[in-house]
Order: sequence, then structure tokens, then C-alpha cells
Amino acid sequence: MHILQVNSSARVFENGQGSHSSRLAGELVDGLRAAHPEATVTVRDLARQPHPVLDEAALGALFTPPEARSPEQAARVALDDALIAEIQAADVVVLGVPMYNFGVSAQLKNWIDAIARARVTFQYTDKGAVGLLTGKTVYAVLTRGGIYRDTPADSQVPYLKAVLGFLGMTDLHFIYAEGVAMGPEAEAAALAQARAEIQSLLEADTAAA
Repeated sequence: MHILQVNSSARVFENGQGSHSSRLAGELVDGLRAAHPEATVTVRDLARQPHPVLDEAALGALFTPPEARSPEQAARVALDDALIAEIQAADVVVLGVPMYNFGVSAQLKNWIDAIARARVTFQYTDKGAVGLLTGKTVYAVLTRGGIYRDTPADSQVPYLKAVLGFLGMTDLHFIYAEGVAMGPEAEAAALAQARAEIQSLLEADTAAA
């Protein structure tokens, strides 16, 4: 098993401090490693290594044939290639997903823009689009200041289901830590609830193995 952990918070998690989503994603990965001692892990921390936006220069590089790219264009495409290689190699993907202004972070959107590439991670056919990143299990740890689960204000889950499913990743599991900005007691309860959900998923994983 190879696990890819993607931390998409704008805040670095270090020495037990910082991003709730990165902390909980790390705890889930630790649990998976304990259950699968042979597992290897790659951590992509988008706060420490911000990925560039998909702008006009990036599009120009992607739509230029490889043999015609300038050194700058080749270097820009190589950044996306590295993220694609990581997701292709992963059997399990753990996403740390904070809610910013009712959506995913810019860091996560940049990662998704990088890994979504026609004829590489999806392709169009006469029957429609087909995702090529199949056979993966995805865990998304969602952290929110308020409480939005199963309400119209939760745009994250529908978006992630749509875009990850488009790429072929349909085995999706969502873990919620909500109300972390509603005071110390609510924060503690939110983290405890998320950890209980993580434990339940780990137990299910062990039973399936």
C-alpha cells in the first residue's frame, strides 16, 4: 500500500500546532500505517510547497508540444507532472480539507487543477468522460469553523465528489470536524467527533483486510 497525504491548509502544521485538517489527516495516516506496517507514505504539504495557479502561462506550456516547449514552459509542466506521478502511485489518498469562505482552499484547487489532465488522468470518449485514476480509496478530512454538514452551505462535499469522481476516484470517505471556531468546548468536541469517525473508518479498513 502506498499512501498519499495532501495537506491543503494555508497554515503549516508543526510541533503539534497549526492546521486542524493537517493534524487530523496525519492521525488518519498514522492509523493506516499501524494497520498496514508495509505501507509507504508521501506527504505533499501545500503550505510548505505552494503549487502555482493555472494561469495563462501554465496553459500555454501545457498546450505546447513537449518538443517545442521553452525551458520555462518545461519547468512549469514538470511541476504538475510531479503531482500527477504522486497521485498515480497512490493506493490511498488522505486529503486535509479546511473550509475557506464556504469552499476548498486555493491550495487544494491548485492541486486539483494540476492533477486533472486530459489523456493522462481522464479522457473523453464517444460515451463521455472517463476517469483514469481508478482503484484508489480517498479519505477527506473536512474542518470547518461553523456547522455545515448536509446543508446547502456545504459546497465542498459535492465539489469533491464531482471532481474526484470525474478523475475516477469514487471510493470516497468524508470525516467532519465542525464548529472549531465556536469556542474551546465546541472545538474540543469537533476534534473528538472527527477522531471517532477516523477510528470507525480504521476499524472498517482492518475488518476488510
